[in-house]
Amino acid sequence: MLYWLAETLDFAGIFNLIRYLSFRAGAAIFTALLIGLVIGPKFIGWLRVRQGKGQPIRTDGPQTHLAKRGTPTMGGLMILTSMVASVLLWMDLSSTYVWACLFVTLGFGAIGFLDDYDKVTKASHKGLSGKMRLLFEFLIAGVAAWMIVHQHGNTALYVPFYNGPAIELGPFYFCFAAFVIVAFGNAVNLTDGLDGLATMPVIIASLAFLLIVYLVGRADFAQYLGIPHVPGAGNLTILCGAIIGSGLAFLWFNAPPAAVFMGDTGSLALGGTIGVIAVTAHHEIVLGIIGGLFVVEALSVIIQVFFYKRTGKRVFRMAPIHHHFEQLGWAEPTVVIRFWIIAFVLALAGLATLKLR
Repeated sequence: MLYWLAETLDFAGIFNLIRYLSFRAGAAIFTALLIGLVIGPKFIGWLRVRQGKGQPIRTDGPQTHLAKRGTPTMGGLMILTSMVASVLLWMDLSSTYVWACLFVTLGFGAIGFLDDYDKVTKASHKGLSGKMRLLFEFLIAGVAAWMIVHQHGNTALYVPFYNGPAIELGPFYFCFAAFVIVAFGNAVNLTDGLDGLATMPVIIASLAFLLIVYLVGRADFAQYLGIPHVPGAGNLTILCGAIIGSGLAFLWFNAPPAAVFMGDTGSLALGGTIGVIAVTAHHEIVLGIIGGLFVVEALSVIIQVFFYKRTGKRVFRMAPIHHHFEQLGWAEPTVVIRFWIIAFVLALAGLATLKLR
C-alpha cells in the first residue's frame, strides 16, 4: 500500500526510502512485531475465554505436558494478523509472487484453523482427517505452483554444490513444487510440540530466505553466485521480514511457560509460506538444508510409524524426535535451545551453498 503510494505520488526525500527493498523489509519486521505485541494480550485473553479448557493435551505424550492443560491454542491467528497486515502495508501488491505466497499462507492457515477448531470443540487431539487435510493442502499448493510457473516459466530444478545445467522437470515440476510446499508445511506442524520449538527455527529460516530471495531477485548477484535469477522475487524480502517480526512477537508470549500455543493455524501456514518462498526462489533443495531440523522431525515420525507397523518395535522412545529427547531426561528448555542451535547451524550451511557451486 505505502509502496504504491510512493510510486503513484512520486514522493521525494525521506519518503523515497519506501522504494528500497532493504528499507521496506526492515519496516515490515518492525511493523509486524509492533502489531503482534500490541494485539497479543487482548487476543490471548479472547482465546482463553472462547476456548475454556484450551488445547487438548495428549494423554499418551510426555507426562510433563499435562501441566499445560488450559493453555489456549490458535495463537497462529495472531501471527497471521500481524504478518498479513505488514505485508499489505509494505509490499508491492502488483507482484504475482506476493499473491501466490499469501494464497498458501491464508489457505494453509484456514486448514489449520479448522483442525484446531475441531480439536477444541470436540475436546480431542485428533482434529480433521489426514486425507482431507492433505487433499486441500495439495490443491492450494498446486494453484500456487501454477501461479509461480506462469509468471517466470521456469520448471527446472537447481542443485546446490553443482555449477552445471539445471534438471528440467517440465510438467512434473508442478507436482514437485506442490509436494515441497505441503511437506514443509506439515514438517513445521510436527515440530510445533514444545514451547518456542518451532517459532525460532521458522524465524531463522526466514532470515536465511530473506537474503536468498534478495540475491535471486538481483541479476548481478545471481550471475556472480551462479544461482537462478528470478525477476521480482526480491519483493519477497518483505514477506520474510513480516514472518520474522510476527514470529518474534509471538515468541514473546510463547516463551516458557507459554501463554498461548501456535496451533496448526500458525505452524501449517508458516511452514507452507516458507515452502512457497523456496519454490519461487528455485531453492527447493536448499530449503531441505536450511529447514533440516523440520525435515528430521518429519522423518522421525515416518520412520517410527513405518517400523512400528511392520515390527511392533519403536526406533525412538517417542516421536516426533523432540519427545524422544524428553524421554531420555532432557528438560524441555534444554531440548528447545539445543534445537535452536541446530537450526542456526543448518541455516548457515544452507547459505554456504550460495557460493559453493
